[in-house]
Amino acid sequence: MQVSETLIRSDRVRSISEIRSTVQDDLKSFRRYFRQSMRSDVALLDHVVQYLLRQKGKRIRPLLVLLSARCCGTVSESTYRASALIELLHTATLVHDDVVDDADRRRGVFSINALWKNKVAVLLGDFLLSRGLLLAVEHHEYELLQIVSEAVKRMSEGELLQIEKARKLDINESTYFRIISDKTASLISACTASGAASVGAPRESIEQMKLFGEKLGLAFQIRDDLFDFGVKDVGKPLGIDLKEKKVTLPLIHALEKASSSERRTIMRIVKKKKKSASDLRHVSEFTVKNGGIVYARQCMKELADEARSVMSEFPASEARDSLDDLAAYVISRTR
Repeated sequence: MQVSETLIRSDRVRSISEIRSTVQDDLKSFRRYFRQSMRSDVALLDHVVQYLLRQKGKRIRPLLVLLSARCCGTVSESTYRASALIELLHTATLVHDDVVDDADRRRGVFSINALWKNKVAVLLGDFLLSRGLLLAVEHHEYELLQIVSEAVKRMSEGELLQIEKARKLDINESTYFRIISDKTASLISACTASGAASVGAPRESIEQMKLFGEKLGLAFQIRDDLFDFGVKDVGKPLGIDLKEKKVTLPLIHALEKASSSERRTIMRIVKKKKKSASDLRHVSEFTVKNGGIVYARQCMKELADEARSVMSEFPASEARDSLDDLAAYVISRTR
């Protein structure tokens, strides 16, 4: 990837709450759709769903849907359904991820599988996914269904490719970007594309919004991967990627710049089943020394700039400014 010297603008980065205020009323309508779509007359299922609803996340994905819709037209019932569909899908993947990772906490609270065991968690994820699909089918939202289904396919492929590469440990920069494009950027781009589609935007605008989401999603994931090399308070343990043999952009670049003996030493550590705190610190220091952190930050900033360049092609509006600010927020966030 070619890295430019372009930097994110130097003025104050708006907080996520400030950005959210642009569509505060729309978010209230989204929450109503989201709650209604999760209702069940099965007591156990409803009990677990209520537990999920009490957890407060940033809701970045529905925010993206709503801002993209406002950037391209007038928010409609279709937009609220699109945002609920995306959040149902995202929540389902998180529940399933916790089962796969055997994680007992999510954002500081007990995960579904920790409280109700894996079987309930898997079935809950299936329920949420099916509710999202039915929400689209029942209202004949076939374009939204196609956009989201494509994202599900790509997310699955990205996760499986990452598992394959974690076993073989033969990942390079090109493969890394393919993984994060499918695993993370696919859903972010589905948010922005479905927002545009929900207001009847022309095909060109939908594709431009999809491109914006793709660039934003790549920058978002690189920021997450940078957390693994020194920022502790981000909702995931320091060094968790290394513990799971996930080789990300900072380390990939550092390995390319290192001597053959250094590479062998670091890869021996990465291949270990159990890594000590000293091992993790050694890999982190190696990555910093060989320019991996600086390079990853430059890539992240370039992708955010590219996203903002795409956004500049849309007519000026408060929603466009908020999407522009969201690109700046994504790469400056601390969690």
